[in-house]
Amino acid sequence: MKAILYEPAGDAGQLYIDEVDNPRPTPSQVVLHVAATALNRADLLQREGKYPVPPGANPILGLEVAGTVIEVGSDVKGFEVGDNVCALVNGGGYAQQIAVDYRMLLKLPENLSFTKAAAIPEVFLTAYQALHWIARVQPSDTVLIHAGASGVGTAAIQLAKLAGALPIVTASGHKHEAVDELGAARSIDYHAEEFQEAVMDFTAGKGADIIIDFVGGPYLNQNLACCATDARIVSLAALGGARVADFSMAPFLRKRIQLTGSTMRSRTDAYRQRLTADFRREIWPRFSDGTLTAVVDTIYDWEDVAEAHRYMASNGNVGKIVLTIGLD
Repeated sequence: MKAILYEPAGDAGQLYIDEVDNPRPTPSQVVLHVAATALNRADLLQREGKYPVPPGANPILGLEVAGTVIEVGSDVKGFEVGDNVCALVNGGGYAQQIAVDYRMLLKLPENLSFTKAAAIPEVFLTAYQALHWIARVQPSDTVLIHAGASGVGTAAIQLAKLAGALPIVTASGHKHEAVDELGAARSIDYHAEEFQEAVMDFTAGKGADIIIDFVGGPYLNQNLACCATDARIVSLAALGGARVADFSMAPFLRKRIQLTGSTMRSRTDAYRQRLTADFRREIWPRFSDGTLTAVVDTIYDWEDVAEAHRYMASNGNVGKIVLTIGLD
């Protein structure tokens, strides 16, 4: 089979398509013919040599896939050859075939295309973990979602709204219409206004009950300033840097704030399988009835992967960037 590779680590120009060995499944795995995969920020960091592949993970890029089952292991239950599925994977998505544990699979409803399905697993499972498993979202909560137009951001807006919470987002001004349509109650242009002041004004001085953050150190003090008492901050990345200037523990103690950091790829297989099982039961049916949707910004052929990576690096997208995988 063929896969997208890079050698050596560097810019998007290092990406190329070449032959690799076909996957060899274990008894609990299926083999998928991959129809589509989607880009994630981790793909860019790994390609640049800034994101070491965890032990045991597939070194090929790609953390989510959609495709068709073409082989089934002896211990697989509930899936058969010909099933159309999507899955969160621990690398290997930028390839024509991939072996996936059946407990990670989500069977596609008839109304869900491969390109839409490929845009779901990583961002929706990440947002679901952050809101439900970590922050324990409640219907009365106000949720501040940074990078609201990103893949995880667009998923978090929808999941917060589905839970009965009130989503507030930060995003560039030209992206506000898109996030408002998804259910944002207040969109804040972080280029034009101080988000902590906007949050405190919108909540009449109470602050946000939950904050989903990707920026890291530069936003921590502002996040603390607009937290409600007993707020939960979930940090999923540090795109703006990890260090914090003039940090004080006082707000944590005074407001009883919880700060939790999380990454998905470093989690154990058992953790991801439990998370997927809960998501499959509680959230997945909402894609069939149209309550939830995958937000796809742009679809590229995999031969144009370098262009797709450069586009993601520009931060111009709203939602996901998808690659269709070629057959030749």
